[in-house]
Amino acid sequence: MSKLVAIVGRPNVGKSTLFNRLTGTRQAIVSDEAGTTRDRQYGKCEWGKQEFSIVDTGGWVVKSDDIFEGEIRKQVTLATEEADVILFVVDVKNGITDLDAEVATILRRTKVPVILCANKTDNNEERYGSAEFYKLGLGDPFCISAITGSGTGDLLDLIIEKLGKEKDDDAAEDNIPRFSVVGRPNAGKSSIVNAFLGEDRNIVTNIAGTTRDSILTRYTKFGFDFYLVDTAGIRRKNKVTENLEFYSVMRAIRSIENSDVCILMIDATRGIESQDLNIVQIIQKNQKSLVVVVNKWDLVEDKSNTAIKHFEDAIRNRMAPFVDFPIIFASAVTKQRIFKVLEIAKDVYLARKRRVSTSKLNEEMLPLIESYPPPSIKGKYIKIKYCAQVPNTQVPSFVFYANLPQYVKEPYRRFLENKIRERWNFSGTPINIFIRQK
Repeated sequence: MSKLVAIVGRPNVGKSTLFNRLTGTRQAIVSDEAGTTRDRQYGKCEWGKQEFSIVDTGGWVVKSDDIFEGEIRKQVTLATEEADVILFVVDVKNGITDLDAEVATILRRTKVPVILCANKTDNNEERYGSAEFYKLGLGDPFCISAITGSGTGDLLDLIIEKLGKEKDDDAAEDNIPRFSVVGRPNAGKSSIVNAFLGEDRNIVTNIAGTTRDSILTRYTKFGFDFYLVDTAGIRRKNKVTENLEFYSVMRAIRSIENSDVCILMIDATRGIESQDLNIVQIIQKNQKSLVVVVNKWDLVEDKSNTAIKHFEDAIRNRMAPFVDFPIIFASAVTKQRIFKVLEIAKDVYLARKRRVSTSKLNEEMLPLIESYPPPSIKGKYIKIKYCAQVPNTQVPSFVFYANLPQYVKEPYRRFLENKIRERWNFSGTPINIFIRQK
């Protein structure tokens, strides 16, 4: 199961800077102005061959100081309910504030491991000031400087230790595929799950956000055997104002991380929107397979082949460069093509597990590479002599051995990926292309 780490704390203590440091990105905006982070940031972190997710719960910017304080309290409470480890960030330069004390009171009651991060410890003299934070009753303050990176390596070691190893029952379920139904609120996710199961397993209303939790169901009908997950709807971050919906979004992201195939529901009456693309980005970031279902097709007046082709082109153009995924036009209410959705999802899962023999791969790809070699750079010619599929990987991964791998650019990697897709069916699943020294 995926692990989730939440960063909490009062405004302007360096939560976003720490988020950027741990994820190795500049995803979160950093400023000296308190309350800069208005949207919750989500990222991945890999350390010591282990991977976990990080959520920067900063935000909740409201003009009233009283409401602002109340919203901080809400986000900390939610983090304690959902996260596996909490990083409580305080400012060693300013010391303990009333808001720090209130957050600490909430965190002392939780069973979730809490790491007290004394941020902005930029020199040894400031380490002495961290002793003040023992008053919070959360153990030893861990001195770090998010802006310089000091202490963050040891912090990551501690996070990995607190997360622990995966449970045995989670590992036992690895052989059973997981299909997650994801999409915007009110796109028909619960309706199609109910149609699959043949019963009203999940509550369905016209109110966006009815489903608050991710519901796991074992499906064993008609020769299928997999876990079906109906996730809470994912809405744009600036639309997530209700604390319970923030909780739902965190669980939906977890469901994507713990699935093999994501069935993305798109409302045919609204078309593809920017939030659909945001969900696809989360799916791609986690390297999950994708099946797109255009739901509510019974409500569309023009059902001609031309309309279908136009809809498909619009979806693939918006999701480019990844365009090799199946699109199914269905209706959860009339049950039109819903069984085909499961068949296609199963095919995509099998494609995810497909293995191409080394001899067959070289037989097909080497003549093609010889005819269309990588472009020369600085007068140096790149030669690829051998290729193979990497065994025991989460997604299909192929390695090509070249004399000058550093000169093979991204366009040629996409060229190799497209040629592999033309020859073998990897529809719906991502492919990794690696260029290594011969």
